[in-house]
Parts: sequence; C-alpha cells; structure tokens
Amino acid sequence: MKQTRGFRKSHHSSEDFLFCSIHPSCDRCDRRLSCNCTYGGFTRVPTVTDGALTLDLSFNNISEVTDDDLIGHAHLRALSLHGNTLTVIQPSAFDALWNLEELDLSNNRLTALNHTWFQKLGALQKLNLVGNPYRSLGSSLLFQGLVRLRKLAFGSDDLVELRRGHLTGVSQLEELTVHANNLQRWEGQAGIWPLGRVTLSLHGPFLNNTALASDLLGDVSYPETPMVLLDLHLIGNESIQPFRETSRRRVRFLTTYNLSVSDEAIVELLKVSDGAPLTYMAVNNARLTGEGRWEPSVLYTSRKPPHCVSVFLLPCNSTRLLKNLQYLDLTNNLLTDMTLEQTLCNGDGTLKNLRVLNFSGNALKSLSTLSHLVAKLDKLAHLDVSRNGYNVMPTHCTWPSTLQYLNISGSKLTEVTACMPKTLQVLDLSNNDLQTFLVDLPALRELYLSGNKLQNLPNGSKFPNLQSLTIQSNTLSIFHDSELKSYQRLTNLQAGQNKILCSCEFVNLLQMSFRGQGAVALTDEEENYICDSPLPLQGEQVGQVHLSIAYCHQVLVVCVCCGVALVIMVVLVVVLWRIHAFWYVKMTWAWLKAKRSSSSRRRRQNRDGTDSEPLLCYDAFVSYSERDASWVEEYLPLQAFSLCLHKRDFLPGQWIVDNIMSAMERSRRTVFILSENFVSSDWCRYELDFSHFRLFDGKDDGDTAILILLEPLSKDDIPKRFCKLRKLMNSTTYLEWPQEEEKRPEFWGSLRNALRGDDEEEP
Repeated sequence: MKQTRGFRKSHHSSEDFLFCSIHPSCDRCDRRLSCNCTYGGFTRVPTVTDGALTLDLSFNNISEVTDDDLIGHAHLRALSLHGNTLTVIQPSAFDALWNLEELDLSNNRLTALNHTWFQKLGALQKLNLVGNPYRSLGSSLLFQGLVRLRKLAFGSDDLVELRRGHLTGVSQLEELTVHANNLQRWEGQAGIWPLGRVTLSLHGPFLNNTALASDLLGDVSYPETPMVLLDLHLIGNESIQPFRETSRRRVRFLTTYNLSVSDEAIVELLKVSDGAPLTYMAVNNARLTGEGRWEPSVLYTSRKPPHCVSVFLLPCNSTRLLKNLQYLDLTNNLLTDMTLEQTLCNGDGTLKNLRVLNFSGNALKSLSTLSHLVAKLDKLAHLDVSRNGYNVMPTHCTWPSTLQYLNISGSKLTEVTACMPKTLQVLDLSNNDLQTFLVDLPALRELYLSGNKLQNLPNGSKFPNLQSLTIQSNTLSIFHDSELKSYQRLTNLQAGQNKILCSCEFVNLLQMSFRGQGAVALTDEEENYICDSPLPLQGEQVGQVHLSIAYCHQVLVVCVCCGVALVIMVVLVVVLWRIHAFWYVKMTWAWLKAKRSSSSRRRRQNRDGTDSEPLLCYDAFVSYSERDASWVEEYLPLQAFSLCLHKRDFLPGQWIVDNIMSAMERSRRTVFILSENFVSSDWCRYELDFSHFRLFDGKDDGDTAILILLEPLSKDDIPKRFCKLRKLMNSTTYLEWPQEEEKRPEFWGSLRNALRGDDEEEP
C-alpha cells in the first residue's frame, strides 16, 4: 500500500490526509486510462489515476463500498465489482459516477437491492446483478431513473418472485437476462417490450410450474426477438407446454443451452412447433434421455436412468414436422451416410425451406450420397460437412442451384473434380491432402486451401471473381507477380506458414505487399512469412530480409564487371600500343633469350676449355637500314678498322636476334646510320635498344653508340616509339654526312677518332 493524493478540494486538507492514508492504491492503468485491478487482494476500493475511464476490481475481497470510496471518479465510464464479497453498498456510494455507462455487481453477497444506488446513474446503459442471493428485486422503483438502460441482467437460484412494477422505467431494453431457476411467482410486466434479445434460465418452472413458465414466455416472446433458454430438463409432454406460447407468439429464433430432453419430449416439441414460423433453432450441449422410440403416440414409460448419447439418427417422420425449418445444425454427432438418408427423407425435398445445413464432425463418407440427398433443397445456400471421412470426390454431382457456401475441410480428399457446384461463392477445402486444384469455379469469391500439399497457386484464370484466397501451411515455396495478376479481382491473400524460398524477386514481391504497395494485400500476420531457403536466410522473417544488389542481380553484375574489365583491357591495350609497350616486351624477351643463349654458349666453351671467339672481334657493329646498304657498301668501308656488317658477317642459319646480340657483344662500338629508312625499320630499332641493354649490363662506359645522320633528321622527325634514339640525340654528339665533297675528309676524320676512342687519336 502506498499513499496517494486524494480527490477532495484543498481546503479539506485533514480529510484528504485521512482519505489517502486508509485507501490502498492501484497503479495498473494504461495510456487509455483503463485500470485493471483484478486479483489484487484489495479489501477496500483502491485509488487510481486521475481521470480513469475504466476500473475493473473483479475477483478481490471487497465487502463494502462506502459513500467516500468513489469520490473523484466522475469520469469513470465502466466499473466492475464482479466476484467480490460485497454485502454492503451505502446509499450514496455511486452518486459521484454520473458518467457511468456500465456497472457489474454480479456474483457477490447482496441479499437486498436498494433503488438509491442508481438514482444518480442517469447515463447507465448496462447493469449486471446476476448471482446475488436476493429473493426479490425489492422496491418497484429500483430501475425508475435508468431511462438509458439497454442491457439488464439479474436473478439467481435464490430469486423466487418478480412482481408487477419491478421493471418500471425500463422501456428500451435491447437485452434482458433473467436467472430464475426457482421462480415461484411472476406478475406480468408491461412497458418494456418488445426486446432485442431475451435469455431465460427457468429450470424449475419448466419442471414444476409450467403455467408460470408459460406466462413468463408469453410476456417476453415476440416474432423478431431471439429467445435463449438455459438449463432446461424436458422429460415429458407437460414440460413442453410452455413452448406453445412461443409458437403462438410466432417466435422465429430459438436457442437452447444445457438441454436434457427425452425422445417423447422431442416428438412433442416437434408437434408443438408444427405450423410455427420457426426459422432458426440451435440446440447446444444437449443430452438425450430415453429408449429411442420415436412414434408420435408413444408415452414415456421407461424407468431406465437417463444416459448421455450422441445423435445418430433423426427419423424422417420427425423431420417432416420441421418443414418450415431454415437452419439445421447436427454438429459433432454420429451420423452416417445410411442414417443421413433417413434424416433427409431419402432426398425427397421435405425440408424445402432449409437454408443452412451443418453436418460437421460426423462419420459421413460419400459425397455422391450427400449431393443426392440435398439436390432438391431448392433454398439451401450453406452446407457444412467438414471433419467427416470423405477421401474420394466423384467426377459428377448434382447440387441445388442455390448452394453458395460449401465446407469440406478436415477430410482426406486428394483431388478436386468437376463435382464442385459452379454456383459456389465460398469454398473451404482446408486441411485435406490436395496437391493440385484445377477446377473452374466462375462464381467463387472466397477460397480456403490451408493445410494441404499444394506447391503452386491455383490458376487464377479459373476464378474470375475470386476476391480472397487463403493458402497457408502448404508446401508453397514461391509465386510470381504474373500468377497474382492472373486473378482478376483478388484483393486479399493469406499465404504464410509455407516453405518460402527467399529469392530476390519473391522477397521484393512480399515486402511490397506488406507495405500495401502490391496488387494483392497480404492480410495474415507478417510474422507468418519465414524463409526456409536458402540456408543463410533460413528462419528469418521475410519482412526483415535485406538482399544486396550483387546477390539479386548476379548475371547483371557479372556482365557489368566483364564489360568494365573489357573496357579497361581495351583502354590498356590502346595505351600500351600507343607507347609501343608490346614492341618493348617483344624486344626484351628476344634480348633475354639471346642473352641466355650467349651465356650458355660461353659456359659450354669454358667447360670444354675452348674459346673459339675472341671477346672483341670488331671495332664497330654497323646498324643500318637495308635501304641504305648502298651507301654503307660504297662509303663506309675503312681500311684501318674492322667493321661488322650483317650481310657479310652474320652466321647463316642462326636466329637473327642471336646474330645481332653476338655481333654487338663482339664489337667495341655500334655505328647507327640514321635516316628516314632507319626509323622505319624494326630491326634497326632492335639494334638500337640492344646497344642500350649493354649499358644496363654495366659492360660499356656509355660511349658505345656512334650516330651518323645521312640526311637532315631532327629529334621531332623521329617517331616517339624511338625513345632511345631521341634520348641519344639529346645526350650524344652525332656526325652528319656532308653533301659537299670538301667537307667529307673532316667527316671521316671525326668518324675515325670516334672509332678509336678517347685514348687513341689520329696522327
């Protein structure tokens, strides 16, 4: 218990403190100002948050409600004190609750009712006083001021009298519930009828005072008022007599709960109901007693003790008395195909007004027999034969043209045939063993196929009017948007609890439907859609799966990567071609190969102890274009120098690169005869670059190349691929071949000096 603030004004501070200190508090209130204080062990009405709208104090130990307990709860709309130990309610206890709409005082210990409790409850619409040990409603003014009351429940096994005027002031009731199993006195009431619904528990009057029961039923029976009767024990013709009042008052809707009835009473009830416009009769939790003798003239003489059985037969002569029946429910009984023939009079159409027929939970096995028996029920619209033993569907059946709803769920059907009526609007085939569904049903609007073994959605073109499809708990792994579009009018789909393959397309389709962006709304819970495959996503909710673009578009990504790689390769090839990299690679490979060959040859010679070739055999190797051979042969031969010319000195049959490498290695200098013909020759370029490789080997002092220009040739005239030559022309002094005869001696002198080197000069 904790102290909370009171609800009185501030100038009553001492009273506030006392009020707060003796009252417990309950802090179980939600944002909607609804306080659930059930099972709290409270012995006094607790204080709750300001402005509470609902206060539930059920199942506590509150024995008294004082005038001060509910002060400050003026906003309260609903108050429940159900299941406490109330014995005292002070006269002004509820005066502050002028907004109260619902009050539940049921199952307490109130031995008397006080009209002052309700004087200030002008807004009250629902009042429950059931289960208290009062013998009478007391004052005739009890409900005088409850002009807005719509639902009233009162009575218990202790109630023995209802006098005239007890219900005065209650004129617009929608529901009246009276528990009066031991009622002994009833004075007719006036001014409160007709009612929307009446529930009566009249066990004693039906057994011991049928006149009282008849009077009471006569006062509350109206054609459009549904009648609910509880805890009846009908054992003979006399106990049926009160139903003559319901027939006379032309009651159309009758429901019973906890009914114990003999075979004689059933026959009498059917006779009493003959001719009455009864359109709906429901018998719930019934116990049949007797010998099973159904002759209309039989008298109940059995002395056997009552025993509980299930219905396995409703004889045709009894059924004929129900020719105006519109609703027949024989759920959870022992009907077979043979006994069903008796119940439906071999299909002669006796129950011509029947609109709803429910045989679920029986032992029926033949759909052919069923269709034959109901074929002449020209008004039958609803047929439920679920939870029976059907395992085969015939090829053709005859059904009423009015049949719109058919439920064959919970059977063992493995296929669906053309037996299905074309007029169906709702079809339930849940919990069978179907693997395919290929039947045309043009009028169908709702289809339930949960709990089967379907691997694909049914073809939507067969159901042009289908609006709702439920196909949960099958073996469905995937469906496509095109399949959904085949349903012209489908708006609701429930496909959870399947073995979902979380592909990119399917996940995107489902997630769009979850967001309401798909053509079809998924109306079951998002948590029902769990990935079964692929393995990395197994067990994850589809709505929380996030797949990367690379995962979802692998072919596209591969194509893009290949395309990018191809573009890069093309660009790289172009760049390498522009910078002549391929030529350099080719040349480098040739040089390395020739170098390796030369080294191998030397090692072999050293191993054999022979050295057939001197290290230097030529003063210079002459590199020139074949087109300039005439100039070389005419002008270049120098008597004092040994020059290597490829036409004369290259060994025949040997690889040309090996010849070039060998000649350059055995020459002290390399003379390049430069001309436009030279720069257009690849072999000249080989020879130029090989001369530079000698520098890389560290065997030359950097003055091995001698450049002779046969014709004017600037650096800019040399192609960029001759980068070595362009570099040499920047760093090396070159000789120009003079066209004038008088300058040529000077040219030859310079060339001789260059061939001799810096340490040797011409005398």
